[in-house]
Amino acid sequence: MSLYVTSHPLVQHKLALLRDVATEPLTFRALVGEIAQILFCEATTDLQLSPVTVRTPLADCASRVIWERVGIIPILRAGLSMAEALLKVLPKASVWHLGLYRDHHTHQPITYYNKLPPNPNIDVGYVVDPMLATGGSATAAVDILKNWGLKRIKFIGLIAAPEGVQVLQTNHPDVAIHLAAMDSHLDDRMYIVPGLGDAGDRQFGTI
Repeated sequence: MSLYVTSHPLVQHKLALLRDVATEPLTFRALVGEIAQILFCEATTDLQLSPVTVRTPLADCASRVIWERVGIIPILRAGLSMAEALLKVLPKASVWHLGLYRDHHTHQPITYYNKLPPNPNIDVGYVVDPMLATGGSATAAVDILKNWGLKRIKFIGLIAAPEGVQVLQTNHPDVAIHLAAMDSHLDDRMYIVPGLGDAGDRQFGTI
C-alpha cells in the first residue's frame, strides 16, 4: 500500500504544537502550512526533471528543473492554508479548489464547489486536506479528479484515522497517501482521536 507517515523530527515537533488546544488560529495556520511544506517535499520526489543551463555570476551551470505540470487541489475550506503554503514551495503550480463538506447526520460528503476546466491541464494532482477522518471527502475528491481525466493523484494530509485511510485505499489503491500522523480511531461524532479538533474552525477562529 502507498501509505507514507513521516518520521521527520520537525514534523513531530510542529505537530505537537498544532494539537495543543491553547494554540491560537494565527499560529495554527502557520503550523499547518509548515508541516504541509515538509510533506509536499516528501511527496514530490518522483517529479520529472529536464536539463537546463543557467548562468551563475561566475559561469554556466548545468541544472535541472521540473517540467511536469503540477496541480494543488485543496478541499475547502480546511485545505486552504496547506495550498497557500505549497504555492510558496512551487509557485508555478496550478490550484483548483474543490468544495466538499461532511453532512453531520449522514457523514457523507456533499460537493458544493467545482470549477475544474473541461479537460485536465496538469500532469499530477495533489489533493490536500488536513484531516483524513472517514475518508469520504478525500475519496469524493479523487473520484471527481479521475472522472475529469487525471491519471496521477496523491493525497497529502496532516492527521488520519485508520478508518479513513482504509476507505481511501479501498476505493483508490493507486493514490499515494502522505501523512504527518496516524491516530487511534474515530469517535461517535466521526472526529479523529486524539486528533486536534476541527481543523477548519481552528484555522479560522470559528469554533
